Amino acid sequence: MIEAAALTALALDAAIGWPGWLYRRVGHPVGCFAQLIAAGERRWNRTDYADLTRRYLGSIAMLALLIVSGGIGLMCEYAARMLAGPWAWLPIAFAAWPGLAQRSLHAHFQPVRRALMRNDLPAARTAVAKIVGRDTDRLDARGVARAAIESLAESFCDGVIAPLFWLMLLGLPGLWMYKAINTADSLIGHPEEPLRAYGWAAARIDDGANFIPARLSAILLCLAGMGGWRVAWRDHGSHASPNAGWPEAAMAGALHIRLAGPVQYDGQVSPKAWIGSGADPDGDAMDRAGRVYLRACALAWIGVGGVAWLA
Repeated sequence: MIEAAALTALALDAAIGWPGWLYRRVGHPVGCFAQLIAAGERRWNRTDYADLTRRYLGSIAMLALLIVSGGIGLMCEYAARMLAGPWAWLPIAFAAWPGLAQRSLHAHFQPVRRALMRNDLPAARTAVAKIVGRDTDRLDARGVARAAIESLAESFCDGVIAPLFWLMLLGLPGLWMYKAINTADSLIGHPEEPLRAYGWAAARIDDGANFIPARLSAILLCLAGMGGWRVAWRDHGSHASPNAGWPEAAMAGALHIRLAGPVQYDGQVSPKAWIGSGADPDGDAMDRAGRVYLRACALAWIGVGGVAWLA
């Protein structure tokens, strides 16, 4: 049943994503998690508390977030199974649909690619600023392409493979607990003050939740790109994250380009290591990255279908 729900949710996301009109009317479930996380951070991440106290409170906040998100997912799935019986896969699919982001990732990537292809660097900088956290106002065309491809590769794990993996493994509770974890990591799981102690649990739980999906993502990207295995194995550890380096290195290897390298955040240069050993990416590399991403998504569909067939 959950396999049919997963395939249907993938199809809904690929077909219509999360439309703007729907977002304007009801928002997005992740926004509710963000509000809870922000409220907890404002209340408990006080600078007059010791680091150990803030780490403890951040852990309690994550436990509460997991109970809420998992509980909601469990109630939705139980209600679907009780009310819909053998057709429960359909309401479960609708409840899982907002947790996937295939179409959204592609829709945010394409404006950057199109701007670079028509040599409109200001428009490309504006578009890429919507999907990355680094300073973009001084990026050249290759820097813009590098940022967009890195974001696409890393988000393939966070937005597609990881939620799909946890949906298949634990049903709706697994998917929505993962989305809550990933949202918390993006908001508070930072190594800098004032979030270093309070967000410690969010970052560590996110590392654990992405451990298997990140490696699955790298495998799918290498298969979709018909290469990249050596670079993925060699360079994944060059990333600060124990997981994000896998899909980024796989994409770099598949495209024969280099990613990462020194970047600037809030005016300060972060000396990141290079991933891959090819040329700097350009608009053509972005075009190929988009195709690799779509093929990797298709492979994920095939994988879910294979599990359904075996089940």
